[in-house]
Amino acid sequence: MHRYYVYIMASKREGVLYIGVTNDLARRVAEHRNGTIEGFTKDYYVERLVYAESFDYIDHALAREKAMKRWKRNWKVELIEKTNPDWKDLFLELNELV
Repeated sequence: MHRYYVYIMASKREGVLYIGVTNDLARRVAEHRNGTIEGFTKDYYVERLVYAESFDYIDHALAREKAMKRWKRNWKVELIEKTNPDWKDLFLELNELV
């Protein structure tokens, strides 16, 4: 069975946010952190994993990502702070998430 992840990256606490979806969270976050992905996250130094949730089905993950991208910023911040109030970089704890 595959796992799919919706994740939020941040440049810093209360900084720029990016929402994405992937089937390999560790690889994808490492790509963001290493700047190997051209575009928004590289341009704005969005390198900190601050939130992630997993799904069994890609269509569920894509629907969640799409919905979250439409949210107001304060809703995204509330979601992050519900599970990660200190905005810690969860990449260091990634093995526990995947």
